[in-house]
Amino acid sequence: MTQQEADPMDLEIAEGVDDEPVDANRRLFTGWRFYTVSALSAIYAFFHVAALNGLSIAEWTGIEIPFLPTFPMETWNFRIVHVAGALLLGFVLYAATRFGNDPADDVSETPMIDRLGALLLIPAVWSLGVSIWFAIKISNGFSWTGIDETIRFWEVWLYGVPLMVATVGGVLMAWASRRQRATLSWLDLVLSICGIAVAVYLIAIYGTLMRNSTGTPFAPVGISIAATAGTILIMELTRRVAGLALIIIAGVFLAYVFLGQYLPGFLNSPAISWKRFFSQVYTDAGILGPTTAVSSTYIILFIIFAAFLQASKVGDYFVNFAFACAGRARGGPAKVAIFASGLMGMINGTSAGNVVATGSLTIPLMKKVGYKKQTAGAVEAAASTGGQIMPPIMGAGAFIMAEITGIPYTEIALAAVIPAILYFVSVYFMVDFEAAKLGMRGMRDDELPRLKTMMKRVFLFLPIIILIVALFMGYSVIRAGTLATVTAAVVSWLTPYRMGLPSIVKAFELAGYMSIQIIAVCACAGIIVGVIALTGVGARFSNLLLGLAGVSQLLALFFAMCISILLGMGMPTTAAYAVAASVVAPGLVELGIPQLTAHFFVFYFAVLSAITPPVALASYAAAGISGANPMETSVASFKIGIAAFIVPFMFFYNNALLMEGTWFEVARAGITATFGVFLLSSGVQGWLLGARAAWFSRIALLVAALFMIEGGWATDLIGIAFTAAAFALQRMLGSGGDMRFEVKGAD
Repeated sequence: MTQQEADPMDLEIAEGVDDEPVDANRRLFTGWRFYTVSALSAIYAFFHVAALNGLSIAEWTGIEIPFLPTFPMETWNFRIVHVAGALLLGFVLYAATRFGNDPADDVSETPMIDRLGALLLIPAVWSLGVSIWFAIKISNGFSWTGIDETIRFWEVWLYGVPLMVATVGGVLMAWASRRQRATLSWLDLVLSICGIAVAVYLIAIYGTLMRNSTGTPFAPVGISIAATAGTILIMELTRRVAGLALIIIAGVFLAYVFLGQYLPGFLNSPAISWKRFFSQVYTDAGILGPTTAVSSTYIILFIIFAAFLQASKVGDYFVNFAFACAGRARGGPAKVAIFASGLMGMINGTSAGNVVATGSLTIPLMKKVGYKKQTAGAVEAAASTGGQIMPPIMGAGAFIMAEITGIPYTEIALAAVIPAILYFVSVYFMVDFEAAKLGMRGMRDDELPRLKTMMKRVFLFLPIIILIVALFMGYSVIRAGTLATVTAAVVSWLTPYRMGLPSIVKAFELAGYMSIQIIAVCACAGIIVGVIALTGVGARFSNLLLGLAGVSQLLALFFAMCISILLGMGMPTTAAYAVAASVVAPGLVELGIPQLTAHFFVFYFAVLSAITPPVALASYAAAGISGANPMETSVASFKIGIAAFIVPFMFFYNNALLMEGTWFEVARAGITATFGVFLLSSGVQGWLLGARAAWFSRIALLVAALFMIEGGWATDLIGIAFTAAAFALQRMLGSGGDMRFEVKGAD
């Protein structure tokens, strides 16, 4: 009896896909610190499940417990707590600088800064105490106004000055601080306390009539001070967990608020005082607006869902299933990457994160079967990026789009089907033709999991199926996500990784950790959205697009594409789309483009920014694994995804690709567009009829592809004519006889 027959489980090659990668500045606690932070993380994640599903301890037990939240919470309060919790966990877990490889210990490399950090605890704790005192006075009926001199004194000198000293001092000194992984910095504890002080004050003040005064001279000055501190904290945490790209863009927009009055032309904006801006930015017109609305509901819920899938090792199964299905095809690991990364990426919510999760397995295997290291990284980057446009979850992009546009989620998910298929079809053909040119083989049977064994556990797809069915049965996204999460725990009992109470708590803990980056990014994107709303720069940008459209509508679309990619470079997908949707999408709607089409156009290119040089996050992450040059990898990923850059123009000229029209129109558009993508991939790779295509055949294929993509009857016929010409030219040269197009078997 062979090993494969004796124990098929030993042949599963995907292990560790569900493990959470550790960032270079992530702390790794031990002992009581570990248990304390783990408990805080689990409580934070469970709080969202309770709040979103309207759970209440009082309802369950009949006992009212003071100071515990009651559900459902008031919307603004819920979002403020959501952001504050991420700030608390984020500053505890992520240091301001990267750690070295030295063993974790409690020795500080900067004792002077360490002592100063401890001193900053005094103003931080003081500001928190004062904010609690404010909350108590307001709850006892004290009349709070923005024009009372006594209250202004309290807010500036008792609350504002200590808060700003602790916040600014903590951020600046943390940059110079060096500590080991297992220790907690005083400075980061200061910043965590400041985040809570901001939240307590805003919840107390927004509970009064003062909420209606934001953005006016009557707003309490404390709101402006708290919002300023909160903005600094959000930007610092975003820098720690997502890098500088979003911070630079947010900084440019913030500078525009105060410098826009000095700029010429359409960039000129009215003068805005700091008090007016910051009293409004921490409301639903900015930080607490659409991006945080989505991160506090749909995104956090699906992060919890993903954490449950990870805890039950479903991610490993997805990748093993992909290997069993596609590993035997030529260039097998590359096709596995397309399947597995697309499936994991739609849940993951970040292209670069998905590259790290699945690429650590697929990239080495691609190199093993013959792909160049930059090509291996590029394939994984392109596939992981595609997961962000794969329904039904679309990396949370669908939920943000629904929040911004008001279009029902189910309509958005349905409209995304054909564009997602076109993307992955194009990547598949590019990979297949590359494998054919290099004469690659597939993986051998003894190198792969057995499909028969994988099919016995196909029930592990049940959480995804439950999610899709519940959504299209009309259940709310929150209820459907909760059902899918519960299903993930239930099906785990049919596997070796049964989820008991410890595993469930661990899943919530993992969800808390996983949520920090996306919450910080969404809050930071909210700052940019607030700037756009207050300055009116979005409307002026719309006028610019209208002017370009007067010259050429295609030129206006091309400009919109460039801006969407530029705004998205170096940013996670959700933030990239949120910013581009605020700047670019309104201008496209002004051109007369349907709202759904305009937002899909922007969303698609915001996603593709992850594989667009020179700043391509997904490609850079893949290069780190493959060992290739990052720029070469980003260029290669751009080439592999080249057909995807045509897709948004396709559904602009043919709305049937977004499921708008009769079934016949939709089917015809999908078929002709898929054939067009095939021709485009063939032309780019230079592979036709099982052999390398001559240069003139490649030109004919590219022209045919563009005509097939347009979608009209006349253009389809022209495309078919050019396709026939390309095939005829290839045959006439005799290249077609070299039929190397078959799958090369394992040897």
